[in-house]
Amino acid sequence: MALVSLMILTKVWAWLTTGSAAMLGSLTDSLMDITATLMNFFVLRYALRPADDDHRFGHGKAESLAGLGQAAFIAGSGCLLAFHGVERLINPSTVSNTGIGIGVSVFAMVCTLAIVLVQNQVIKQTNSIAIKADSIHYKGDLILNASVILAMVLAYYGWLQADGFFAIAVAGYLLFNAWQVALESADHLMDKELPEEEKSQILSWVCSHEQVHGAHDLRTRQAGQIKFVQLHIELDDHLPLVQAHKVTDEIVAILTNKMSGQIDVLIHQDPVSVVLRSKNS
Repeated sequence: MALVSLMILTKVWAWLTTGSAAMLGSLTDSLMDITATLMNFFVLRYALRPADDDHRFGHGKAESLAGLGQAAFIAGSGCLLAFHGVERLINPSTVSNTGIGIGVSVFAMVCTLAIVLVQNQVIKQTNSIAIKADSIHYKGDLILNASVILAMVLAYYGWLQADGFFAIAVAGYLLFNAWQVALESADHLMDKELPEEEKSQILSWVCSHEQVHGAHDLRTRQAGQIKFVQLHIELDDHLPLVQAHKVTDEIVAILTNKMSGQIDVLIHQDPVSVVLRSKNS
């Protein structure tokens, strides 16, 4: 948070000094970054709360609701920046003090690298989707700051339209990120299934148990960091209930150990003969 705040202050100074639309775009993106980081901080605290009487499946979807809000905010900023860039293309103006702008952009790249390194360590420990999305955005900022440097250099050598062109490019980058965040958030809110590769792996792990003859009706979804898995397993007809319960507990333990992050597993036991009759009818 301190590094992002410092970057914002230096970019405000650089924008006021140079008058560059590309630098304004970089400043806008940094404002989006700190807003998203603040929202993630408060939302993750709420989303990580354990299930209670009013929210029996936990609070994980709060993370997706915040993502939709972030997407709308970023998209609005991208549109405003695009209008500003078009105005600069129509009425180009001289960019002054390009050395300051380039120096601030290099400083911002160094700070962004430090943030990305810290985030990578957090992702390894928590596997947080919100932090992953935030990290991808900061990695994109490295390209963004490099584009500001290029715009400054081109403007210095006389191509005044470069400033407006790169401002529009930054706006496109913001709109693309807003779309990606909105899609991922909507997928979680609409209970989209986990990827097919992960579902196949789940069935493989379940069927690896020596007393399981098969599995079917697998349903999955994800809310925040919690993955929900529901399925039916096929067991011997005359297996005692106590033993069937033990098999189920062992399968839950297998999935808990194999799958990354938090999981919530619900398993229904079916006699194998019932499943065979159902398939043959």
